[in-house]
Amino acid sequence: MTTESVTAHTEPTVAELENEGDIAADFLEELLDIADIDGDLNLDVRQGRAYVSVEAEGDGLALLSAPDTVQSLQELTRLAVQNKTGSFSRLILDIGGSRDVRRRQLETLVDAAAAKLDEGASQASLPAMSSYERKLVHDVAAERGLVSESYGEGADRHTVLRRR
Repeated sequence: MTTESVTAHTEPTVAELENEGDIAADFLEELLDIADIDGDLNLDVRQGRAYVSVEAEGDGLALLSAPDTVQSLQELTRLAVQNKTGSFSRLILDIGGSRDVRRRQLETLVDAAAAKLDEGASQASLPAMSSYERKLVHDVAAERGLVSESYGEGADRHTVLRRR
């Protein structure tokens, strides 16, 4: 008879998430210094994730706040945290309000899909997006009274919306 070891997945504690945020902030401060970009970092813990936001006066963060750039910097920051902690990080990075801008864009996509459903379509597919963006879409769809499901694998994973 063989014995299998089972590793239980436990959610990180608030202290562990705060530590992730501190490590991420250190990494991002170094990165901003190298790029000679001024920015203030704010750390928060919500919904089982560390949130790190970089804010600055004026348009100093304009180059960094594009969605693809934020996504790439978030992945690099997660890797830096994982390198220090040995654990996978699900931290969320916001640069110059980019997350709010992206949420509004996703709300517009959901509203356009809802209009197609109102015109008689049985379902409406949205483009492929990150897991965080899909989560936002699911939240917005629920607020709008729509049913949402994700389909596909990897970079092709997308959300399909339907009426209840």
